Amino acid sequence: MHPHTVGTFLTRGLDRLDAQMLMLHALGRPLHDRAWLLLHSDDPLPAATQQWLEQSLQRRMAGEPVAYLTGHKEFYGLDLQVDARVLVPRPDTETLVDWALEVLAPQPDARVVDLGTGSGAIALALKHSRPSLQVLAVDYSTDALAVAQANAERLQLQVAFQQGSWLTGIPGPLDAIVSNPPYIREEDEHLPALRHEPLQALTAGADGLDDIRTIVAQSRERLRHGGWLLLEHGHDQAPAVCALLQQAGFTQVQIRHDLAGIARCSGGIWP
Repeated sequence: MHPHTVGTFLTRGLDRLDAQMLMLHALGRPLHDRAWLLLHSDDPLPAATQQWLEQSLQRRMAGEPVAYLTGHKEFYGLDLQVDARVLVPRPDTETLVDWALEVLAPQPDARVVDLGTGSGAIALALKHSRPSLQVLAVDYSTDALAVAQANAERLQLQVAFQQGSWLTGIPGPLDAIVSNPPYIREEDEHLPALRHEPLQALTAGADGLDDIRTIVAQSRERLRHGGWLLLEHGHDQAPAVCALLQQAGFTQVQIRHDLAGIARCSGGIWP
């Protein structure tokens, strides 16, 4: 039976939250307004809405992220537009934003660079939370930068953008460098589940640490004394990333856990 009401679509074998997000988007409702769906579960669905939902259901069942279907993802309280040119921002990455805002608290007008900005999530969250920060967002992908710049314009946040490979061509001294770089091993068994997202934003060599090695090496020449390097990484990579930071001469090397208790970020101070 094809769904004819809000309620019947929500029982079509899709993850309930995913189904609710698709339904709210299709009906032009705010994505946080799940209570509305309960009140309107018997409402008939317009034919055009039903058609879009059918197509979206099939795409979601094939593994496409909900955010690509709706074109939106909330991150750190901001409504970001996303599509297949960028990774979908993950809630885990809010841990990195929290930590950056904490270490930058003493310097309201600090110079911060977000490397591999993707949708612009980290850079825009920092600027929105602390407007006096000077934020530069860098990405190698011109496609990603187009998405990030559109988000900055729509949210009216004054962030600078630059195309390039990590810190190449970016002058110091910087007060902080933050990055959620590619960190998945090229043979990782989780990659098939991520096949709809851009591969170059996901993988970094045999051990997943190639890009992190580059960033650590380049950061030494760009950070001011006392500046911070903060990196997101995989769930089991904290010991390796902390070792890289210590070997490079960073001090006060430490980790931060996400809400699930996973060691999500590592960082240190350039002495």
